[in-house]
Amino acid sequence: MKKISILFFVIVLGLCLVTGASAVDKDAIKKQVDDIVAAIDGGKMAGEFKEAAQNKPHYVFIMEEGGNVLVHPALVGQSLKEKAEPVYNEVKKATADGNWVDYVWKEKQKHTYVRKTKGGLIVGSGYSE
Repeated sequence: MKKISILFFVIVLGLCLVTGASAVDKDAIKKQVDDIVAAIDGGKMAGEFKEAAQNKPHYVFIMEEGGNVLVHPALVGQSLKEKAEPVYNEVKKATADGNWVDYVWKEKQKHTYVRKTKGGLIVGSGYSE
């Protein structure tokens, strides 16, 4: 009985740690996007954040409202609307206050925090399951 109690405790503790890690990642993702939106709203250009597209594990993308990708690890200069319209339809739900959207990209479920700048650019970052 004692071994079962210890095993149960270890499982519950592990689940708590995993849940806590997810919350920290979401906060870091949100902060990263919020900081970039604030910088762009303050006068910086989207192109100044090209290095953020290489951030691991949560890269940043910046897109015009019409779908033209300005910053991304692989899609710069392409239209997300043309390349993956269901993804575009979710990402374009970005608001000035920011919100989380879900979609499937390359057979993976993605959870992405997206936020609009004052000029209408969409900044996003997220994680996959």
